[in-house]
Amino acid sequence: MVKQAKVFIDQTHCGRHVTGLERITLELFSQNALAPLEVVPIPAKTRVGMLLAQMLKLPFLTFANAGSVLICPGFPPSPLATWLGPRVLPYIHDLFLLTRKQDLNFRARWLMRGPFGLAVRHLPRFLVNSQSTAQELATYCRPDAQIILYRPKVRDIFGLRAGPRSSASGTPKPRLVALGTVEPRKNLFAAVAIVEALRMGGFPEAQLEIVGRPGWGVDMDALARAPGVVLHGYQPLERVREILQDADALLSTAHDEGLGLPLLEAQYGGLAVIAPDKPVFREVLGESGVFIDPENPVAAAQIIGRLALHPDWRAEAEQAARDNLRRWNGLAAADHAQVMQLLNRLCGATMGQAEAMSKC
Repeated sequence: MVKQAKVFIDQTHCGRHVTGLERITLELFSQNALAPLEVVPIPAKTRVGMLLAQMLKLPFLTFANAGSVLICPGFPPSPLATWLGPRVLPYIHDLFLLTRKQDLNFRARWLMRGPFGLAVRHLPRFLVNSQSTAQELATYCRPDAQIILYRPKVRDIFGLRAGPRSSASGTPKPRLVALGTVEPRKNLFAAVAIVEALRMGGFPEAQLEIVGRPGWGVDMDALARAPGVVLHGYQPLERVREILQDADALLSTAHDEGLGLPLLEAQYGGLAVIAPDKPVFREVLGESGVFIDPENPVAAAQIIGRLALHPDWRAEAEQAARDNLRRWNGLAAADHAQVMQLLNRLCGATMGQAEAMSKC
């Protein structure tokens, strides 16, 4: 008798800092999310264990368990896993491993870029987090590859409270917050330049608070010395909630994002979200976003300044955020139903093949 097909989940990147990447893995690919399929998470406690699991353990388990499927929502599948073809499903967050080589550290360049490129070129299907990622992926993968949207439902993970935000003085600061790992792709020096332009343009108390663990390549000392900038580093959810609750707006100046999950999560606090005028941010924020050109800090500061001086901007931002979350989560629910159909079909097809082989 052939056992129920398993869905192995690569969780070797989880268990350290819980950022957007880990949250998506734990929520989209949990036993609860994929029930009634049998989900088997594969974690790792050390870097050596992580490499061994990715290179050997995950491909072996998938190969040895007839009918099983391997989902890779963090690191790209190893070359050995890619060899398993239709039984491997990467979840693609973005294409920066291929498109922004200059922003990669040594490990990413030598250990991740090659396997990622191999998987993208050869695997027959992928899960993606946004339409923007899907369109970009289509330029690199096989012409017949199937690309399936699996947008994450956004929860109020910080426990935010939407409500009136008012300045204690006649002139608002404004107080801006940037969330995410501090690394070159986040383009944080552009955010610093915008705050400097605000301070020079009539908002002398304008402030930027950066919340996120140190990554690679960014001069942390230069950020710390910038006027009006506060570096919080990695913070637990409770502290992030306090910082966001006191903020006026969330600011992103990223060069590129596959999704930008924190932008949506911050909207539970009724925050205005300021982001680059690029397709992925317009897709995520819809009509609720305030769009700028990060490479033109003076013009960006003028847009933010006009927003901050508008008498009803906080109430309008809160309503726009509420509407956008409703829109996004509706799309995510439809995606989940489609992905469950796919996984049931894949497990059923591979189990059927296994049963046929067992009778030979």
